[in-house]
Amino acid sequence: MRTVDRDRLRALIERESALYVETHPGSQQISLRADHLLGRVPMTWMNKWAGGFPIALSTAHGCTITDVDGNHYVDFALGDTGAMAGHSPKATIAAVRERLEVSGGITTMLTTDKAEFVAENLTKRFLATQWSFTLSATDANRFSCRLARQVTGRSKILVFNYSYHGSVDETFVALDEQGNPRSRPGNVGPAVDPTTTTKVVEFNDETGLRAALAPQDVAVVLLEPALTNIGIVLPTPEFLATVQSACAETGTLLLVDETHTFSLGYGGAVQHYDLKPDIVVIGKAIGGGIPCGAYGVTKALASKIAEIAASGADIVDVGGVGGTLAGYALSLDAMAATLGEVLTEAAFEKMIELATAFTEAVEAAFVRFEAPFSVTQLGARAEYRFTRPSPTSGGEAHRAEDEELDTYFHLFLANRGILITPFHNMALMCPDTTVQDVDRHTEVFTQALAELFQ
Repeated sequence: MRTVDRDRLRALIERESALYVETHPGSQQISLRADHLLGRVPMTWMNKWAGGFPIALSTAHGCTITDVDGNHYVDFALGDTGAMAGHSPKATIAAVRERLEVSGGITTMLTTDKAEFVAENLTKRFLATQWSFTLSATDANRFSCRLARQVTGRSKILVFNYSYHGSVDETFVALDEQGNPRSRPGNVGPAVDPTTTTKVVEFNDETGLRAALAPQDVAVVLLEPALTNIGIVLPTPEFLATVQSACAETGTLLLVDETHTFSLGYGGAVQHYDLKPDIVVIGKAIGGGIPCGAYGVTKALASKIAEIAASGADIVDVGGVGGTLAGYALSLDAMAATLGEVLTEAAFEKMIELATAFTEAVEAAFVRFEAPFSVTQLGARAEYRFTRPSPTSGGEAHRAEDEELDTYFHLFLANRGILITPFHNMALMCPDTTVQDVDRHTEVFTQALAELFQ
C-alpha cells in the first residue's frame, strides 16, 4: 500500500477549492446574501458541503441535479437517503398533485383511505404489524423510546458507539479512548448528561452488549443493523443473532432503525438479516421527499401499549407521543405512491446491481493505485473510507476519519459533476440511476486517485 503525500494533497485541495469558487459564482452569491439565515444556510448541516459554501439548487429530477450556475451533476447523495426514490418520482408527484389540486386538505387531523394501505405495505416489508406515523424517523425513535420505558418500567436505553438515530437526546453518547461513556463530542445543550439515561457499547462487541444488558435496567436497544453515519460498518455474522438473543434473555425490547439500512432491499435489514424486532422505525425515503416517518410494533407489544394506556398513560393526547401534523393526508398519499409504485422489489434489484458495479469499480481502482483505502456496500448504498481494511466498529470508524481526504475527493467529484453525501463518502443508487452514471463516477474517481498518487 502507498502512503498519501500530504503536501501534494493540500496543493490539490487548494487547486480544487479555487476551481469550485470559479465555477460556482451564483451559489457563492446566494451564500453571501444570506444575512438572515443562521450559518447562511437554511439548515446548519448544509455547511458540511466542501468548498466554503453549498451548491445552490435550480432543478432536480431522478438522479440529476442542476445548480443555479447551470452545472449538471449525477447525484449519488440523494438527500442523504431522503431521495432514495429519486428526485420528484412521477408516481409520488402525481399523488401529491392530486391531493393539492383536486382532493385538498393537506393536513386535517382526519384519517384517509391511504393509511391502512401504507401500514399494510410496511408490514409486508418489515414484519411489524401495528403502525403509527410521524414527521421523521427522529420522532419515531423518540416516541418509541418513551413507549418502551413505559411498557418495561425500565429507565435506560442502549445504543451502539457512533450509531445514528436522528436528534434524539438520549442517543448522543459515545465511548472515549478508554472505553468509558461520555456525551458525544460536539453535543449541543443536552438537558441532562446522556450517560445517565443511556448505555453505549461498540458495534460488534458481543461481550460488551451482554454485560450492559445483564442488570436488566435497559428498556430498549436501538439498533442500526449496520452503522451508516460514520461510514458503513457491517455486522459480523454472529453479532445480530447475539443482539436478538441477549434482548430476549433479559426482557429487553429490540428496536431496529431502518432509516438508512432500507437500502438493503424491499424489506430492508429486517428481511435481509432475518431479524425479529419488537419495534421498527423508518423515515426519509418512504415519502419520496415528502417529510414523514413511521414506527411499527408487534401485536404483542401493541397489546402491552393498550394496557398501559388503560392504566393511565396518556398516549392519545399530551403524554409526549405524537404530533399535530403526524400522519397528515399529503404524507400518506406520498408514502402510498412511493412504496406502492416506486421503491418496488424490481427497483431494488436494479439499484443493488448498480451499487455492486459501483463498489467493484472503486475497489479495482484502489488495487490499481495501491491506495490504502476501502469500500463497503450495503445493498443499494456504497461508501469508501480512507483506511484499509474497513472498520468493524464505530470507534474504529471515527478514528479513521480524514478531513483532508474527504475535502479533496468531494471537491474533485463536485467540480466534475458528481455529488456524494457531504457528511461522509456515501453513494446511493435510486431507481433512475443508470450504468452510465456509475461509469461516470468510476472515470472521475479514478482520475482523482491518479492525481493523488501520481
